[in-house]
Amino acid sequence: MKVNRYIINAGVGLLAILIYFTYSYLQLGFLDVLHIDYQAMSLSTKVLYLIVTDTLEIVFLFFLFRKKLKEDVQDLKKNHEGYFKTYFKYWLFALAIMMISNLIIMLITENQTSKNEEAVRSLLTKSPIYAYFSSVIFAPFVEEIIFRRSIRNVIPIDSLFIIVSGLVFGGLHIITGFSGPLDLLYLIPYCTPGLIFAYILTKTDNVLVTAGIHLMHNGIMVSLQIFIYLFLGTM
Repeated sequence: MKVNRYIINAGVGLLAILIYFTYSYLQLGFLDVLHIDYQAMSLSTKVLYLIVTDTLEIVFLFFLFRKKLKEDVQDLKKNHEGYFKTYFKYWLFALAIMMISNLIIMLITENQTSKNEEAVRSLLTKSPIYAYFSSVIFAPFVEEIIFRRSIRNVIPIDSLFIIVSGLVFGGLHIITGFSGPLDLLYLIPYCTPGLIFAYILTKTDNVLVTAGIHLMHNGIMVSLQIFIYLFLGTM
């Protein structure tokens, strides 16, 4: 019985991971079928299309994990105060590691920023609405479903799951813009929250806890960046 349950859960997790890594191709592929040139779209049309299709991905993942998510909602209603009191300090620890490591990396690389951070900043200046949606709504739910819940379904061993989840999460934040060995330093600030979130999931078995912390983190960081850009008059 346990073996059958694991096979089903692992299958769902692998399906979700497959969808995540192919979804961007499906987004553009759908337009190709309709003979619509994505690059020729206006910025507002691109933003609307991306928000709609990203929302569809969220809906699909919710449907895929609907039974466990319903349990997570009920658990969160009962234990949200305890979860916050217990795991808020873990987020503070992760934030401290990220800030210190980023500062050291900036000193080593002479104030260079990661390609991922550059992409986020560029998106904020070009389309703050989509940047906020992507960072504060889409990413916390989808990334936690994929890098925590889905990987957890495949890897039930706590220590192995934490390592794999953290490394994959951090690695994917630097791999697209990888330009040399120094970029590997960014694994520290990007893997740290991934490892912390994975650890929290092993303790709570509730992906909404990590998604909530992820949302809080991204919301604070993006809001601060928007405020700074508005203050400097660069938006």
